[in-house]
Amino acid sequence: MKIKALALISGGLDSLLAAKLIHDQGCEVIGLHFKIPFCKINIRERFPEIGIKIIEEDLGEEFLKLIQEPHYGFGSNMNPCIDCKILMFSRAKELMPVWGAKFIITGEVLGQRPMSQNKQALKLIRQRSGLDDLLLRPLSAQFFLPSLAEKEGWVKREKLLNFNGRLRTPQMRLARDLGLNHYATPAGGCLLTDPNFSKRLVELLAHDELNLENIELLKVGRHFRLGENTRLVVGRDEGENIQLAQLAQAGDYLFSPQKDLAGPTALARGLINQELIFLSSQITSAYTDTLGLEKIEVLYRQVPLVKDNVQQISPLPKERFAHLFI
Repeated sequence: MKIKALALISGGLDSLLAAKLIHDQGCEVIGLHFKIPFCKINIRERFPEIGIKIIEEDLGEEFLKLIQEPHYGFGSNMNPCIDCKILMFSRAKELMPVWGAKFIITGEVLGQRPMSQNKQALKLIRQRSGLDDLLLRPLSAQFFLPSLAEKEGWVKREKLLNFNGRLRTPQMRLARDLGLNHYATPAGGCLLTDPNFSKRLVELLAHDELNLENIELLKVGRHFRLGENTRLVVGRDEGENIQLAQLAQAGDYLFSPQKDLAGPTALARGLINQELIFLSSQITSAYTDTLGLEKIEVLYRQVPLVKDNVQQISPLPKERFAHLFI
């Protein structure tokens, strides 16, 4: 019977290579993909077929607790990379007996990321997650003491690698050698590393509005703080207009310009009175192609009602509400 291993799969090239290397040594590799609110991908579409089963685990609520006060702090933005790894690795250890796995594989490369992949951080993550020598990092294994999988002879240490640093040429060369011609290119991935998204998240935390629904809203449109408990999100294109309509919850307000004018859908969430409805309508009008009209109609309704209310609006210059932009 083949020895089983759980491979943490992010969707990127490094985790693909790590899983492939161990699979090719004769182990049965099961890919484990953790879903978090800030890094959502369709792993089954993104990860090429290499003969491993993919399972998915949701860490949404646990990750929201973590991000409010990470023990090891943040990176350059709102990315709690070390705490994130410890959470994922700890959960992976809990899942080992469920899948009959003997060890854990990750695609980490020594020195690739300054916060979470320096030697001290990698040692800390291995220890604090409780994995210790159950953890194998095939791409940089030669820099570390032998793991349990190597000591037991489940994998051959001489077939493991010594990748180091941020240069990605060795990974791309290895992908070619392994016949992996179609894989996801390196990308931003985690939204917590994005300065603009992080700024919105900090503002959300400051107003005690952190939940999964509001996180999804943060990913769309232009954001405005209308009041202590009120946010307005204005779509930037047709795709975002559709997304905002789909993200609207009971109690939210949706705004749009009159049918013959091109313009955004806007979503207001929170405590909303008539004054804020009027302000939301004005901001919606500012992003509408008004064709030089002095007044336009803005349609609005409270979800889940389907009947629109209408009010006449004089389009508001953007500089009049620039101070509300998040």
